[in-house]
Amino acid sequence: MDTAILEDMRTTLRGPVIGPRDAEYDQARKIYNAMIDKRPAALVPCADAADVMAAVTYVRDHGLELAVRGGGHSGPGLCLVDDGVTIDLSPMRWVRVDPEARTAEVGGGSHLGDLDHATQAFGLATPTGIISMTGVGGLTLGGGHGYLTRKYGLTVDNLIAADVVLADGGFVTASETEHPDLFWALRGGGGNFGIATSLTYRLHPVGTVGAGVTVWPVENTREVLAWYREFLPLAPEDVYGFFAVLVVPPGPPFPEELHGRKVCGVVWCCTGDLDTVDETLSVVNDAGRPAFHFTTPMPYDALQGMFDELIPTGYQWYWRGDFFDHIPDAALDVHLEYGGNNPTPLSLMHLYPIDGAAHRVGPDDTAWSYRDALWSGVFAGVDPDPANAETIRRWCVGYQEALHPYSMGGSYVNFMGSGEGQERVRATYGDHYDRLARIKRTYDPDNLFHANQNIEPARG
Repeated sequence: MDTAILEDMRTTLRGPVIGPRDAEYDQARKIYNAMIDKRPAALVPCADAADVMAAVTYVRDHGLELAVRGGGHSGPGLCLVDDGVTIDLSPMRWVRVDPEARTAEVGGGSHLGDLDHATQAFGLATPTGIISMTGVGGLTLGGGHGYLTRKYGLTVDNLIAADVVLADGGFVTASETEHPDLFWALRGGGGNFGIATSLTYRLHPVGTVGAGVTVWPVENTREVLAWYREFLPLAPEDVYGFFAVLVVPPGPPFPEELHGRKVCGVVWCCTGDLDTVDETLSVVNDAGRPAFHFTTPMPYDALQGMFDELIPTGYQWYWRGDFFDHIPDAALDVHLEYGGNNPTPLSLMHLYPIDGAAHRVGPDDTAWSYRDALWSGVFAGVDPDPANAETIRRWCVGYQEALHPYSMGGSYVNFMGSGEGQERVRATYGDHYDRLARIKRTYDPDNLFHANQNIEPARG
């Protein structure tokens, strides 16, 4: 970017414009994944929708590259752009709860932890992810799933409205009654259609939940996953459990003799009668005697933040994902092979259930295109040391590619890694891609918002 343009931005836009020579630059461009080292020409923190409108207009009129940062949790680093402008929503961290209407309006820069903290004061929550540092906006626009999905659906199933700044610098509210085509696209179509400056959600009664962790030796992966694939889809919707292969971290609740051991396991969240949790989860013994089984009542927001300290901002990450509607016997062998060969202590695989309430939404009601999927899988290589970046990437890619023949072909858009290509984006949106491309042509015909898993505007 020409120095004169940077200075003109500082004169034209309200608030700070952070350039490469500014002392705060390196901190401003820091995101969750330290494997990403992009250098924007400018970062523009925005305090409100008016700031976003002015920044979008400036970027468009000057033909600059644009990226949008919400929570900064994008695995492939799509919230930054080399030599362009990142519009930073992080100053917009606020939540307004209406406990009578059971709704929450959330600023576009908010984290899941901000939303959970505000709603839990009233014994309410909405389905989101499992890491409280995740950005609300990015998670929602990709679809959103987590501990409450079997009971209350995807995040987008609970989205009521969104305030959006468009590519022409205009501002609209999208809902079932206002700009319904845009609202449809926002519910799973990613950041392709505009910048969500606020989002409004439906809330549900959720307070203390039954949290639990069960682990078995990793060599039991085949037997445990064979049990899990049968048990979980038939379990009551109050019972949620994601399957994982991992290395036991040091510290509670795990006993010292398990620290550093490779295991397979399930992380549980039960939203029903707390007095029945132990009885409900006693079935874990059907998979073989666990090496460790632990349950406890826990505030929902505490469960949401349980993994934050384990994988904080600043580690190396590479991840990929796939949707699955079944887990054949051949896939069990793949999980055993790769799960027993984690390259680093933090590298992992999770299978998140996305059935129950998520299946009661019509396949064409939102842009999320895999309503018949049972699991959303993520393969993540993680380590604090940059020297291990290629090692964790190879393990992740190998694991995902070995299981891909047993997948449904597409991935949760928020689990797509860097360099997967446009055909992968098409596979992720499936039959919805052409409709999304037509809506993209209406709201962003010049593809200003292309620093994402991009949907190209339809021609003509």
